[in-house]
Amino acid sequence: METGGCLCGKIRYKFNRERVLSSGHCHCADCQRATGSGKATIIFVPTEDLEISMDFKIYSVIGTDGTNVNRGFCPDCGSPVISYVTEQPDLRFIKAGSLDNSSWVKAESSYWSISANKWDPVNDDLPSFKRNPIS
Repeated sequence: METGGCLCGKIRYKFNRERVLSSGHCHCADCQRATGSGKATIIFVPTEDLEISMDFKIYSVIGTDGTNVNRGFCPDCGSPVISYVTEQPDLRFIKAGSLDNSSWVKAESSYWSISANKWDPVNDDLPSFKRNPIS
């Protein structure tokens, strides 16, 4: 079982690593702004396989591709922990940096390469998509 949480420890979560669907880097402008970095590294977990111990605060936006993106963070310390798209209720995106042990995480692809910054470029060794991959 993998575990993680926010900086202050009030939000805790767990999921089975064997149920992880994928992981990747998102270079969209919203992820850049939300992380204060060039990208967000996220783990794709089925909603039903994720347990979270506390309610998180949500900030919702309409993403560049028109989907409703919900970003969950700790209301006390502000740490980003989770995000999800309203149109994909069966999927949650865990922020890799919020894991207690992230040594096993291996990004498999990059998204929104079109908005990657020169100071944090897309990894050319990974498959990349200019925007979100087509489902």
